[in-house]
Amino acid sequence: MLGLISRTIKYKNMESLTNLYKSLVRPHLNYCSSVWSPHLSKDKFLLERVQHRFTRMFPDLRKLPYEQRLSHLRLWSLEERRNRADLIEVFKMIKGISATSWSLFFSRVEDNTTRGHSWKLRKKHCRTDTRLYFFSQRTVNRWNSLSQKDIDATTLNSFKSRLERKRNQEMDFFKEANSLRSPTGCTTLYKYEDCIWIMIWQVQPHPVSYPVSYMKNLHNLIILSMLLLF
Repeated sequence: MLGLISRTIKYKNMESLTNLYKSLVRPHLNYCSSVWSPHLSKDKFLLERVQHRFTRMFPDLRKLPYEQRLSHLRLWSLEERRNRADLIEVFKMIKGISATSWSLFFSRVEDNTTRGHSWKLRKKHCRTDTRLYFFSQRTVNRWNSLSQKDIDATTLNSFKSRLERKRNQEMDFFKEANSLRSPTGCTTLYKYEDCIWIMIWQVQPHPVSYPVSYMKNLHNLIILSMLLLF
């Protein structure tokens, strides 16, 4: 879709291309993300590459780091939008906007002496990553860290506005702790200025299980990495 936009749109100003990206490309990357949101770094990296490519379509922004390109375009990273979508879904369940009851996924903390808002959720113990990164578990800490003012929003749009204000005040609120790490199973040799990782794959017993895209032009990556290091 990005290639189609690049080939067919002649007047490539920033506003028109950003609107096309928001309406034609990004919905495919965010649709129902509360269900399938990935937790592996390599999967997050592959999704984020789509937005990487879009932000590099503007010659004036091409040499800037990825975070600065997003700031110029007034975009969130895809990981931030997935975490934001999780909070919105919890809010819809609690306020009765969603057809799904919040009690199916969460249990409320009844102790009112704790700090924070009055709708704190209890996080259960998990033994597997499958359960730990499930919707009902991964959203609890971020939801509990919201303020009472955020929870008291009367409409969905007002809650979204307060999340926007929350991000402006705390830039890392919607980011994961390992969001800037390279995908698992690879050794990072150098990080280019636009946050694209140059990697050499480690020797593993099952190389077939890794994405083929990372194995392409491996020889060129090794030579380029050696030149950059030395």
